[in-house]
Amino acid sequence: MFAPRINALPRRLLPALAGLWLTTAAATASQVEATAPAPITIDQLRDVQQRVQTALKSAEKTLVSIECGTGTASGVIVSPDGLVLTAAHVTTEVGKKYKVTLPNGRNVEGTSLGLDTATDAAMLQLPAPAKEWPYASIDRETHRLKPGAWCFAIGHPGGYNKSRGHVLRIGRLVKISANMIQSDCVLMAGDSGGPLFNLDGEIIGIHSQIWQGREQNLHVGMSPFLRSWDAMKRGETIRVWAQGSGGWIGLGNVAKPDGLVIQEVVANSPAALAQLQTGDRILTINNQPVTVPADFSTAIRRRAAGEIVTLQIQRDGQLRTVDIKLQPRPEP
Repeated sequence: MFAPRINALPRRLLPALAGLWLTTAAATASQVEATAPAPITIDQLRDVQQRVQTALKSAEKTLVSIECGTGTASGVIVSPDGLVLTAAHVTTEVGKKYKVTLPNGRNVEGTSLGLDTATDAAMLQLPAPAKEWPYASIDRETHRLKPGAWCFAIGHPGGYNKSRGHVLRIGRLVKISANMIQSDCVLMAGDSGGPLFNLDGEIIGIHSQIWQGREQNLHVGMSPFLRSWDAMKRGETIRVWAQGSGGWIGLGNVAKPDGLVIQEVVANSPAALAQLQTGDRILTINNQPVTVPADFSTAIRRRAAGEIVTLQIQRDGQLRTVDIKLQPRPEP
């Protein structure tokens, strides 16, 4: 659902509106894997509200809209010289020119830099400014993130709309892995590449996978950006499989709003040779439950070609165990 720009509303409406959003988010978070304590008093809710409003004043100045082909996406400025973080599926290649819309509606041309196709991390460069670009800070202490922590997402779903402004969603962190973050912030098409912030106004994630169910909405964490920062600034394309590591199973999109359901099996792939079928539901990999697409992908990439993985699947109501020998990951 589209939400109004919070600072465009009458001041007297802010407490009631933000309180409604926060109460809704807290109700949602109670149903997921949240471990940090939820606010339980009005004063605590007001504190969260105040911190979001304070952080948003700076954060909204760094959000950009990116026109890519026939669609639109988002990004966030992270340096005074105009470096933008976004998602790799937004830029897709190095050296491409993009129309970038700033918060005030002015358009500039951005150039895509490097990208990490394995984690969906990418960079884009804005032109040299007459004065410094406004920029957001990155949370470099990624180990501090905990499920249940409050966060907020901003973006331009449906593209830039000056009369509406950006769209703010408040939520909590649900699950955190080495490269990905899951939150219960509701994302929509056009949010891809936009930032996820903590309440200190630091970027903790970039919107990556967007689905109808909020449990499937994933953000690239800061770790992939930080470890490949210099390489991406040089315009390099990082591929795990190009370095000889990371197995390949040959499943297309294994995500649906209600779980991991195979939607595509690549011909002559390990998955095809093991007779996996579209519609099969993946329950475990090597006896470890998987419910998030990023966890499944990470589990495969951590294994080398030639290794055997064991999947438990459900087909037509029947449980099956399938052993699959991974192959080297092909060049895209």
